[in-house]
Amino acid sequence: MRPLSEAECYARCYGWRGGDDAVKVLRSAAIEPDPRLDPSEAGERLRRLLELRLDAREPEAA
Repeated sequence: MRPLSEAECYARCYGWRGGDDAVKVLRSAAIEPDPRLDPSEAGERLRRLLELRLDAREPEAA
């Protein structure tokens, strides 16, 4: 067995590092929102459900 260089150790531990490693910035228009759920409606529904749970608590828990 021969000693490994730092680059060889890195490749064995973390895999091959190719030239395609880059961060890609996507425009927000490229990401389509889920048409089933409008964000404002979902937030409002969540807020109402939280208020109902808070109101349903016993006075000692509040």
